[in-house]
Amino acid sequence: MEKVTENGRDREIKIIALDLDGTTLCEGSRLSEGNRKAIEAAIAMGVNVCISTGRSFTAVPDVLLNVKGLRYVISSNGAHVTDLSTGEQIYSSYIDPEAVDESVKIARENGLTLEAFYDDRAYIDRGLYDEIRDFGCSFRPRDYVLKTRTPLDDILAFIISHRDQMENINFFFPTVDDRKKWQPLLESIPNATVLSSVPNNIEIGGKNTNKSVALKFIMDRLDLSYGELMCMGDAPNDIPMIRDAGIGIAMGNAWDQVKDAADYVTDTNERDGVAKAIEKFVLKR
Repeated sequence: MEKVTENGRDREIKIIALDLDGTTLCEGSRLSEGNRKAIEAAIAMGVNVCISTGRSFTAVPDVLLNVKGLRYVISSNGAHVTDLSTGEQIYSSYIDPEAVDESVKIARENGLTLEAFYDDRAYIDRGLYDEIRDFGCSFRPRDYVLKTRTPLDDILAFIISHRDQMENINFFFPTVDDRKKWQPLLESIPNATVLSSVPNNIEIGGKNTNKSVALKFIMDRLDLSYGELMCMGDAPNDIPMIRDAGIGIAMGNAWDQVKDAADYVTDTNERDGVAKAIEKFVLKR
């Protein structure tokens, strides 16, 4: 699918925002050589390249953090922006405390398992952690969860004790049908953004927390506009930035609704779709 006009092709892109899982990274959280070279080539041209991920900052692979010239990382679905040149967290957006309370109430009353993002780290219900450790997971790599999540015996109490600075609450369901069953109730939580990054989850964020808003903060610092932005992603939590960007790109493996929101569909994450889009719209080759 391609909706980019000739004017779009001629647009000068000055900033690129890249989702990670299902987009920039291959299976096993690997950065392909093709994607690395394309990112480095864009940076060498003076283009700002930033990471825009649902992961907590501590879960971003070093192979990306060590790319020379990469300066900004948007983490936890837009809850934080970190300036890699200083290591400083320069922007934060939290869930409304009352929305946190309502999320905990729903989880407690219905026995739902979840994760919580706080202080740019991810914490997980111990029962869910143990289940993934012992039996694996059909929609997330087991090793990734064990490496990046801290299990808690009483995650609901933890969330309430940090209700003023909660970045993201992530509900996980055994099947997609279970997710669809609970989605209307979770979408009724007031003053919250409700999105998904994988088919089996529902993520609760702040009312004004998303990747596009965090990108606007970065672009204001750089005196850039959405028209100079190119974004790439694969899941519904990427739609806000893909929709708002001058060129919004969906991966070949993206959800259908992401492809519908995009201007262009590139190849899959396993076939260097990010590199191919950078070459087409930025490097112009």
